[in-house]
Amino acid sequence: MSTSAAVDADAHDVVALVHPPQSTFELAIAAEVFGLHRPHLPSPYSFQVCAETAGPVTTQAGYDITVTADLAATRVADTIVVPGWQSLDTPAPATVIDALRAAHGRGARILGLCAGAFVLAQAGLLNGRAATTHWRLAAALAEQFPGVRVDPDVLFIDHGDVATSAGTAAGIDLCLHIVRKDHGAAYAAEVARHMVMPPRREGGQLQFTRPPARRRIHGSLAPVLDWAAGGLAGQVTVDDMAAQARLSPRTFARHFHQQVGISPGRWILLQRIAAARTLLEETDLPVESIAAQVGLSSAINLRRHFHHHLGTTPAAYRRAFRQSP
Repeated sequence: MSTSAAVDADAHDVVALVHPPQSTFELAIAAEVFGLHRPHLPSPYSFQVCAETAGPVTTQAGYDITVTADLAATRVADTIVVPGWQSLDTPAPATVIDALRAAHGRGARILGLCAGAFVLAQAGLLNGRAATTHWRLAAALAEQFPGVRVDPDVLFIDHGDVATSAGTAAGIDLCLHIVRKDHGAAYAAEVARHMVMPPRREGGQLQFTRPPARRRIHGSLAPVLDWAAGGLAGQVTVDDMAAQARLSPRTFARHFHQQVGISPGRWILLQRIAAARTLLEETDLPVESIAAQVGLSSAINLRRHFHHHLGTTPAAYRRAFRQSP
């Protein structure tokens, strides 16, 4: 599979390295950004797809794609994109790992989209570095590769020679970022405009996770958590919760951390943010009213906590996730 677009003579060679069963969306992202010829815009990239062995490659979507290039394509690539990787329970083939290491060693840029970060980690390209992947896979990446500093919030992380993106559509954010670095903001904005995409998205990927259901605690503090969660509109404090549990604040905090895993103060704040997310999604209440209902006192306070924990604003969150009546 390769593009037939007319490209500049000195085009930057981009190669997408696929593996069965290939995710079609992540591959399409790379092809759309780097391989599509757009009228009235220069084509600074050449693009092709390779696999460990040339031939048919199965996809997650139930059809095969025919790949005409093998790993030899990685020897001349300026940028290699690993567009997702589905076989997380088995190591990547040694030939693939060797090809990535060799390409990186001679100065090629390596991009891992979504689960592609796992392959970059296997190749040792992320050791001692920050990386990201889909939020559902972040814990697995951190567990399998303790030398990698996994950040589950951001949309992408770029080290210059190696870059990783969060889940699925965040691959678009990373690829547009690469175009912006290579050819400037104006050119990247034109590419994004053709894709009907914003040149940059606000916030990190945690805003796209479902507000977590409150975990049922079966220890002695369960009634206290139920009581506190039902009174978020009031200014529930750690001392109030300790009094409800008939414990000193210090003893309560110790028991709380043992049973819940975080401090009681952080638990209260996370409950308030989760409640605010639900109200933003399901109601038309003003932000000021929502802040009051969840016990964050003011819209300014709510915006501050949203920005800190979700990387976005309540208004932007509502625009993105408001449920239709």
